[in-house]
Amino acid sequence: MSKLKYLVIHCTDTPAGRKVSRKDIEQWHLVDRGWSKVGYSDMIHLDGSLENLVPFNQDNNVQYFEITNGVRGFYDLARHIVYVGGGSGEDTRTWEQEKTLESYVKYMLLRHPTIKVVGHNQLSNKACPSFN
Repeated sequence: MSKLKYLVIHCTDTPAGRKVSRKDIEQWHLVDRGWSKVGYSDMIHLDGSLENLVPFNQDNNVQYFEITNGVRGFYDLARHIVYVGGGSGEDTRTWEQEKTLESYVKYMLLRHPTIKVVGHNQLSNKACPSFN
């Protein structure tokens, strides 16, 4: 068990307007890439709805059941939020997604005041999350 240190923001790297489901994420990560766990904790859909992909008990520790494979070297230190879109390195977030992401980040900062909010690109050489 490790201390929660980061909230990492990701994008699905899919074209604007393309819907992505939990099953898509599981296919891409577990089947296609052979990972043992999905890479994201929560997903923000195009309509702004939030879907929990991996349980989270809201404390300041990352327990085994909460770990996701979001960024190598940070699996057990972070919670990973992904928004649907961001393909070709473009910011394709809908207004609804922006509002949900803003609320999510504010909530996490209130619950975990020492957490660092970063983009995937700040921890590895990726274009993700496709916005600054």
